[in-house]
Amino acid sequence: MAWEKRGPPRVYFLFSEVAVFSRESWPRILPFAVYIAFIVIADLLGRAGMADLRWLYAVKIGIVAAILAFYWRQYTELAHWDLRPAALLLSVIAGVVVLVLWINLDAGWMVVGASAGFDPHEGERINWLLVAVRVAGAALVVPVMEELFWRSWLMRWIASADFLDRPPAHVGVRAFVVTMVLFGVEHNQWLAGMVAGSAYAWLYMRNGSLWSAVIAHGVTNGLLGAWIIATGEWTYW
Repeated sequence: MAWEKRGPPRVYFLFSEVAVFSRESWPRILPFAVYIAFIVIADLLGRAGMADLRWLYAVKIGIVAAILAFYWRQYTELAHWDLRPAALLLSVIAGVVVLVLWINLDAGWMVVGASAGFDPHEGERINWLLVAVRVAGAALVVPVMEELFWRSWLMRWIASADFLDRPPAHVGVRAFVVTMVLFGVEHNQWLAGMVAGSAYAWLYMRNGSLWSAVIAHGVTNGLLGAWIIATGEWTYW
């Protein structure tokens, strides 16, 4: 491509010419990037022969939570609780529906690879501290981290480099579809991931509040944790 002579260098990304990451982008990218980096680290340590890496989840969640806390004042989309009761109820219902679909969309063609899961047993006893950390991380930290990255930043950024000025309702079909697909393939259950990504994005676009997506995501993950504990289906973690 020919570089423009005016303004900063530009690159093509996801079929759209957009400005290079702005300063406002990094607080929303970094927590997610660190989370993914720990997944890679865990895989490498596993290949190196380390058998029990469950403790690494607590480290990962602790660091991600610390980054979110450090940047919290910059998350203007979460600065105010702006959900009315009806919107809050819709988010909770959506979170429950996504959970039901998630545990049922598990046919062979709907799954890529195999999940190692997170079994908190030590011998015949469950380590409830591991369980508490896992549930808290999945229900409280992950929804904030992922919704800031996938919906608030990436979905709006695809539509406009000045993503903070882009209303969620005006991101367009392309941004919706791209983030839905990428969110899906991020997960072992790719189809369930796409369904979840669609639901959370729809809530954000409909209500104009990132809290609606965060709440729905948190409900899904929290109830999934309860279901896993009740059924012993540890591979879903």
